[in-house]
Amino acid sequence: MTGLSIENLSMRFDLPDGGSVQALKDVSIDLKAGELLSVLGPSGCGKTTLLNIVAGFLAPTSGEIVLNGKSVHGPSAERGMVFQQGALFEWMSVRENVGFGPSMKGMPKNDKRDTVNHLLDVVGLQEFKEKAVYELSGGMQQRVALARCLANDPDVILMDEPLGALDALTREKMQSLVLKLWKETGKTIILITHSVEEALLLGERLIVMAPRPGRIHKEYRLPFAELGVGQDLREVKKHPEFATRREEILSMIWDMEEEIMGRTEASA
Repeated sequence: MTGLSIENLSMRFDLPDGGSVQALKDVSIDLKAGELLSVLGPSGCGKTTLLNIVAGFLAPTSGEIVLNGKSVHGPSAERGMVFQQGALFEWMSVRENVGFGPSMKGMPKNDKRDTVNHLLDVVGLQEFKEKAVYELSGGMQQRVALARCLANDPDVILMDEPLGALDALTREKMQSLVLKLWKETGKTIILITHSVEEALLLGERLIVMAPRPGRIHKEYRLPFAELGVGQDLREVKKHPEFATRREEILSMIWDMEEEIMGRTEASA
């Protein structure tokens, strides 16, 4: 069985004072191989906790992650992570960063060189391959991070606010690149974002999470990711359903934030 299954996942963090925080409760998601899922919700709804459990960085209190029929226990190259900040090796060149994973796996030198050159072509960084990453702009660094992730050939790519620190124009270009890579590689992608527009543009499926405890509030199946492949994303945003969904989800999240604020004020 191919695909990713998140089965009845719950996560509780115990506090030093004897209390606890229920970060996630009974979260279940089934993703077919090659699906693109965006996850959205107010602060504190457990989005990043969910991603860290899928990555294997955290063990859940209960529930299970199953990838291609096998239970997930700990990090593995079959699940690649792209962070908000690239988490790159600044003392290495672009080429060396992208080739790091293949080197660790013992890939033959010629195969590694071909893989790295291909991915640098894909992300448009071939002419910068000998540059140190600190010499690159934020957008270029995230391109390196994407290429480095792909070099390990993971089944699933996990993206935690990967475009959040970029300026608007660079962010739009990177959104187009994510869609291009998704379509060309056929990878399963889970993207965490705080941006409703980004979640709509990049989510073939979109999940809105509610907080305290973190749980799935609503799921959408959307046409915009397919429409955005090879098309100007500003044109996609003109689709009549886009504005409707954006306002609906914004209102949903705003109501959740208001409820959180009300709880906080009541307990103060």
